[in-house]
Amino acid sequence: MAMYPNDAAGMERAVANAIHEHWKLFLIEGIILIILGIAAIIVPPIATLAFTIIIGWLFLISGIVGLFTTFWMRNAPGFWWSLFSAVIAILAGGVLLARPITGTLSLTFVLIAFFVIEGIVTIMYAIDHRAQLSSRWGWMLASGIVDLILAGIIFAGLPGTAAWALGLLVGINMVFGGTAMIGMALAAKEPA
Repeated sequence: MAMYPNDAAGMERAVANAIHEHWKLFLIEGIILIILGIAAIIVPPIATLAFTIIIGWLFLISGIVGLFTTFWMRNAPGFWWSLFSAVIAILAGGVLLARPITGTLSLTFVLIAFFVIEGIVTIMYAIDHRAQLSSRWGWMLASGIVDLILAGIIFAGLPGTAAWALGLLVGINMVFGGTAMIGMALAAKEPA
């Protein structure tokens, strides 16, 4: 079947079929998200610390890799900007790993931005997919709304919420996201 850009119905069928073919993967992802989310909700200070340390390692490793690739391609345009970017990533990772508890406040602001963006994107995703997932698109919409509410809660409680908010709110986000994935998987179980 040839598909043309203006063939909206064909595109919708293709998306519905792709989701149907992989509904078990969506179901597994949803279950894993719920389990990890519950663990983070039970022990939010530990989840907050773990989150901060993981982000620190990600910055550090990406900075080191960036430093190596920058020097390897030192004749490429933008060398100094690339070098600056790599050094900043290494410094950020080092600070988060050396002082993870104080790094949680900065990461709290990043988390607020993440929840706002994720909420908007999830709401738009739900609206786009309401035709294919007519019985379950509301779960995705609810997940996006919860993300926006979480961003408001965490912002309103600063700076006190920084110690536990990362772990707790990421856990809640994971539970709702996992529930939405399971709902979408079950809706896609039957062919469109």
